[in-house]
Amino acid sequence: MSRYKRRYGDRKEGRLLRSIPPFSKFIPYIMPQRNDRLVNYEESFEITALDRRLRSLRVEGYKGIGILHFIIAVYIRCIAMLPAVNRFIAGRRIYARDNIEIVMAVRRSSDPNETETTIKVNFEPTDTIFDVYRKMNAKIEEIKTSDENNNTEDVAEAFSKLPRFLIRFLIFVLRIMDYFGWLPQSIVDASPFHGSMIITDLGSLRIGPVYHHIYNFGTLPVFIAFGAKRHAYELDRHGKVNDNKYIDTKMVLDEGIVDGHYYAQLLQAFRYMFAHPEIVENPPSRVIEDVF
Repeated sequence: MSRYKRRYGDRKEGRLLRSIPPFSKFIPYIMPQRNDRLVNYEESFEITALDRRLRSLRVEGYKGIGILHFIIAVYIRCIAMLPAVNRFIAGRRIYARDNIEIVMAVRRSSDPNETETTIKVNFEPTDTIFDVYRKMNAKIEEIKTSDENNNTEDVAEAFSKLPRFLIRFLIFVLRIMDYFGWLPQSIVDASPFHGSMIITDLGSLRIGPVYHHIYNFGTLPVFIAFGAKRHAYELDRHGKVNDNKYIDTKMVLDEGIVDGHYYAQLLQAFRYMFAHPEIVENPPSRVIEDVF
C-alpha cells in the first residue's frame, strides 16, 4: 500500500476496487443488505496435533495460548495469501481493507452479572500466532484491569441517555454517513460492526458453535464461532482405534465480497493449517496484495 495514492471514491478504511468484474460490482445492488448475501458453512477440524503443540507452547511460557489465538493467526495468514477475503462492501461498492481488524466480545470477569464488552485488535498480514497472543492478551488485560469504559461502551452509554426518537434519528444519520464513508474515524475505531472478522469462542462456555448473523450496519464480512473440544474414537488405516480431538466451527460469510470458489480456497487453507499448526509460528514468505 505504500505506493498507492488515495483516489476519489476511497474510504478511510479501504480503497475502492476498480478492476473487479462488472458482475461483482452489480452484486451489492441485487443484494443491498448484508443479510441478503450470507452463506453459512460448518466444518469440524481435527486438532489432535494442534492441541499437542499448544500444550508445548504453554509449557514454554505462553500461558493461556489456545484455539482462539490459533484461529485468528490462521485467518491472518489466509489474508496474506488470499487478500480478497479482507474486502468489505459499503455504499454498494466493494473495497479492499487497508488493515486487519479482528473483533470479539469479552467479559471483564467470570461473574454472570458482568456485562460483555467488545475489543478490536489490529494486526499485520505478517503476524504470527505469537504476535496474536501478545496483542490479544494486551488488549484483554487492558479491558479486565480497567474500571473505565472502552470507546465502544462510551459511545453506547452516550446514545442510551438520549430520548428514543432521537436515538432512532441519530442511527439513521450514522447509516447515511457510513454509506458515503463520512463516519468520523473515532466512531469507526470504536464500532464493533466495522472490521475484518468477528469471532466468538463458545467453547469457553462449554457449548457448541452457532450460526451468528452478520450485522447489516458496518463492514464486517465474516463471523466465526467455534465450540468446545470434543473426542472421537476412530479407526486408522491399520485398524487401530485412536482418540482424536475435534472442534466444530460455524462460519457466516458475505458472498458479496468474493465468490464460492474463493471461499473454498480459504477453507482449504484453514484445513491445511489445522493439520500443520507450525505454519503460523513463522511469518509468511510473501504477502499478496489485492487487485486494484
